[in-house]
Amino acid sequence: MDEGFNLTYVILGGHVEVDKYRYLYFLIILTVYLLIIICNSTIVCLIWTHQNLHEPMYIFIAALLINSILWSTVIYPKLLIDFLSEKQIISYSACIFQFHMFYSLGGSEFLLLAAMAYDRYVSICKPLQYPTIMSNATVSILLILAWTLPASQVAVPAGLSANKQLCSFTLRNIFCNNTLYKLQCTVSRAQIIHDMVILLNVALFPVLFILFSYICILRISYQSSKEVRKKAAQTCLPHLFVLINFSCLCAFDVITVQLDSDFPKTLRLIMVLQLIMYHPLFNPIMYGLKMKEIFKHLKRLFTPAKHC
Repeated sequence: MDEGFNLTYVILGGHVEVDKYRYLYFLIILTVYLLIIICNSTIVCLIWTHQNLHEPMYIFIAALLINSILWSTVIYPKLLIDFLSEKQIISYSACIFQFHMFYSLGGSEFLLLAAMAYDRYVSICKPLQYPTIMSNATVSILLILAWTLPASQVAVPAGLSANKQLCSFTLRNIFCNNTLYKLQCTVSRAQIIHDMVILLNVALFPVLFILFSYICILRISYQSSKEVRKKAAQTCLPHLFVLINFSCLCAFDVITVQLDSDFPKTLRLIMVLQLIMYHPLFNPIMYGLKMKEIFKHLKRLFTPAKHC
């Protein structure tokens, strides 16, 4: 099936013609996309080029920032094309692909945060065993699982949606997320159950694991010296802020499809824009400013060299 359907942009509670503000929207979206790429790539390059940042914690941070770039690339190029097009259309197959990539990379974010929580748990609670447990092989396995597990699981609902009969060809969103289900004539109970299982596997269970890990870290930290508590706060708080921010945005994305008619359009737009604009910029800002070693290299990068 390769039908095209119109994308309906819901702006400030009503339908606004894209033509009227086309170039303004294009410039805003392009600016944000370039900022996302530059900010995330800068920190990734710093981690890549500095030997003292070649540790599991920083490798996971780099993977998380790369994930943000990939996640944004799933949405922004198509959005930029739409703002320069007379008609905002997308083929059904392309929409399913965007749906698959959006949720698989979203699941990868949770799993990468879980891997980071495990790394911090081993570092603080089992420092003598850290080099053995967090070996290069372990880090590689965790990275591979973080990207392959969500992709393989989300492929099932994406494949099922490809053969569904459509009763609507108007997507009431600015990209293809779970509102794709609103286009289908029927959504089976089996599909709903499978989606709930995926949600548990790639979101809820990782979040519970992260919370459990940080509770253990908190308990050990308060039984240890002031130096250990300071180290735990410096390395764990940024992860927790990112987790809380992303979890809230994802919870909104899940419930809006169920409350489509009751949800205020203005609030929906604000939250969608937060999801695609604010969060990919929040990660590099949080890790760049709050992680001591990364901030040190950023400061050197942007501070003019003093000549004798």
